[in-house]
Amino acid sequence: MRTRTKGILLEGSERVVNKQHKGQRIFQRLGEVSQDDAEAWLRGRQAEIDAAAVDALRKGDDRLWRAAAAKYLTECKTRESRTLSMISRHVTDLLPYIGDLPMRDICNEALEGFIADRRKAGAKNSTINRTLEVVRTTVLRASRVWRDNGKFWLRSAPLIEMLDERTNKREPYPITWAEQARLLTRLPAHLQATVEFSLNTGARDSNVCGLQWSWEVPVPEIGRSVFVVPESEFKSGRKHVLVLNDVAWGIVERQRGKHDTNVFTCLHPTARKKKPSPKPFAGQNNSAWQKARCAVGLEHVRVHDLRHTFGQRLREAGVPEEDRDLLMGHARQGMSQHYATATLRRLLDAANSVTRTTDRTTLLRVVNG
Repeated sequence: MRTRTKGILLEGSERVVNKQHKGQRIFQRLGEVSQDDAEAWLRGRQAEIDAAAVDALRKGDDRLWRAAAAKYLTECKTRESRTLSMISRHVTDLLPYIGDLPMRDICNEALEGFIADRRKAGAKNSTINRTLEVVRTTVLRASRVWRDNGKFWLRSAPLIEMLDERTNKREPYPITWAEQARLLTRLPAHLQATVEFSLNTGARDSNVCGLQWSWEVPVPEIGRSVFVVPESEFKSGRKHVLVLNDVAWGIVERQRGKHDTNVFTCLHPTARKKKPSPKPFAGQNNSAWQKARCAVGLEHVRVHDLRHTFGQRLREAGVPEEDRDLLMGHARQGMSQHYATATLRRLLDAANSVTRTTDRTTLLRVVNG
């Protein structure tokens, strides 16, 4: 027979507890006790279950951040190799600062030392934010995805705030033809190829270094191929048709046969072979790039400025905004991802027009100087 308290039954003169509490069944024959005593016993047992649940959650909170980073890297192994390499670098940078902190202590304040040191080293807020995003992802997954014995690793995810990228944003710096000539002569041959390709296509660093032969689509009507960058590899998550002017097409033709999958490679010595073997690029912003730009007084020039240079030269050549957007891959409402042959021919002429521009940028710098 039921009593006034749910889960406490009266069988004859004895009271029996039979109740579900937070997924656990509580069953106990208490004998001939009063209703008050039975209720007190049930409250005590529920309190024990509640305390055990808190302890289990606390154990998850006690996990060190390095454990979360390791789990996240394991999950990322299915991603493109360059993406995994970048995430690994972020984790390596963070480990000295928060690697041995319990997950419950990960917060904005815990990251202040890391942020201060990165700023002292000259890193911009946008660069630091890419690393902070890794921290944000790990705490979110620990509180919403990762479980042990049905319990989340973390009871709640703290808000990891991003830095304001507008406060110290560096202005674009399209380089002049004279600066381009000085820079290219200082670069090794494999990096010369990618830098000159970037200057003549406006492609982002990741798409240049990750350019695949499988993306090539021959277009006989214009006498060459285009490269269709897939959605998964393009920043805006859509396909982009990469049109090659005469210079870029000549570079691609010289790369044929060097690697089975990647258009651009660099040489790395291997342990088993005496001769160096070509390997895909991890990125153009390497030590060779940094040494070359410093040697010619262009320390402030970034790899992304190569893309800005192409865009600037298109404007100087009088290329209409719509065609500039198509060549650069800027998203516009209603923009087609596949172009008719006539459109490709027009875009090819526009891309070739950059080679006929003069150093108007130099004159602007003198006037504004």
